[in-house]
Order: sequence, then C-alpha cells, then structure tokens
Amino acid sequence: MKPLRTQAPDTAVTEGVRLQKYISRCGRASRREAEVLMLAGRVRVNGELVSKLGTRIIPGRDTVEVDGEALEPAVVRWIAFHKPAGVLTTRRDPHGGRTIYDVLPEECSALRYVGRLDRESEGLLILTNDGDVAHGIQHPSREIERVYKVFVTGIVSRSKCAALLRGVQLEDGLARARSVRVVNQDELRTILKVVLTEGRKREVRRMMNVIGHGVLRLVRIRFGPVKLGELPAGEWRDLAESERDSLRVLAERVEER
Repeated sequence: MKPLRTQAPDTAVTEGVRLQKYISRCGRASRREAEVLMLAGRVRVNGELVSKLGTRIIPGRDTVEVDGEALEPAVVRWIAFHKPAGVLTTRRDPHGGRTIYDVLPEECSALRYVGRLDRESEGLLILTNDGDVAHGIQHPSREIERVYKVFVTGIVSRSKCAALLRGVQLEDGLARARSVRVVNQDELRTILKVVLTEGRKREVRRMMNVIGHGVLRLVRIRFGPVKLGELPAGEWRDLAESERDSLRVLAERVEER
C-alpha cells in the first residue's frame, strides 16, 4: 500500500499537492466541495478512505477515487452557452424534463454550470471544469455583475425603477438592482436592462412581481466579463483567453479577502 503524505515534517509540507486541490484540478468539485466529500467518507487514496484535510498526494503516483471513480487531472475548459427557454439547468431531471446536457454535445458533459437560469429564462450560462474559479466567481462578496434583458407587462414608471434601485423586500431578504434602464416600452410592455450583483433563485422575476409587473421574457446577456453577444440559442463557444483570465482574477480577489 502506497503511503500518504500528511502535513507533518516541515521538509515534507511542500511535497505533492493537497488532496482537495487535486480533486478540484480534476474538475470533480471545488476545493471546499472536495473537503465536504472527504469528511463524508467518499474519497479514497490508494484504496484507503481519507478524511484528513491536511493530506497531500503525489499526482501520477497516488491514485485518488471519489465514489469509486478514479480521477485524472482535466484540461481546463470554459464555455459560454446560450440556454434556450424551456431547458433545465441541472444534470438530470427525475421528471424527464430536457436539461442543458441534453442540448450540449457529449464533449461538454463533464463541465459544471456556474450559477443557474430557471426553466423559462434564457441566455448566457457559463460552464467549466475549473472548480476553484467557478466557486470564487459565485462568492456573494465578489458582487459580480449579472446583466439581464427583461420583457415585462405594462409600462414601468420611473418611480418603480427607483424602487428597484433602492431595493425591494423578498422572502429571503432585500434585493437591490445595481442599475435599471428602460430600453423600450409601449402600452403593452416594457423592455428593461437590469444589472444585479448576486444570483438568488428567480430573483429578477420576484423583484418584478413585487413592483407589479409580470415577466414575459428574461434573457441573461452578460456575466462579469463574459457577454452573450450574437450566440444563437442552443449554441456554445469556448471562452477567449482574455475572458478566462478575467474570471480567474475575479476569483483570486475573493481568496484575498
């Protein structure tokens, strides 16, 4: 049986890599999620259950398994996907609903989504196998901008836009828009551009409901530095290097706090 490295002698502390970091590099989970897996007894190294968070392993020498599946470091991948309306942001639906993984090709099946869009919402969804950065950019303290194009019923007044900027009370606390702009409106509907800095469940829809306007259509057009652009519904693209670098910088700023 191959020996495991734990954080003991000073000379060995820098040898190898922390187990939770290795699991993250393999795209299986973020480092924090990997710690939860370890504590739950779901991680083995060289056949032995490992729950000690200081454990270090030697990639290429030690065999790491999560739930019986051997892990290998993955090539880091980031994509932007235009989620169509009517598709679920989940790995699988017990009720047989169509999911994003039914739309995406097999080569993207190992990628994990960053944040969610509800079934009827559409637009930009980012997926990756870089667990650490994905976790970092979703950290609430980072306040990364999510930009939405929102089609609502009726005419939205200036006072209601101001209410969204001041903040409206939802069941899970105050929700405040960073900016709200009327793009177009007529007697039947208003098109708004709304910027939020958090990703609570159905937040935009609930905010609009509070001010008395039903949502006809909701499209996310930007997440941080990544824009939807002209990407057609159901299509995807690899992120540019500059986009990946920008996301990494945002995630690292979270770690520094």
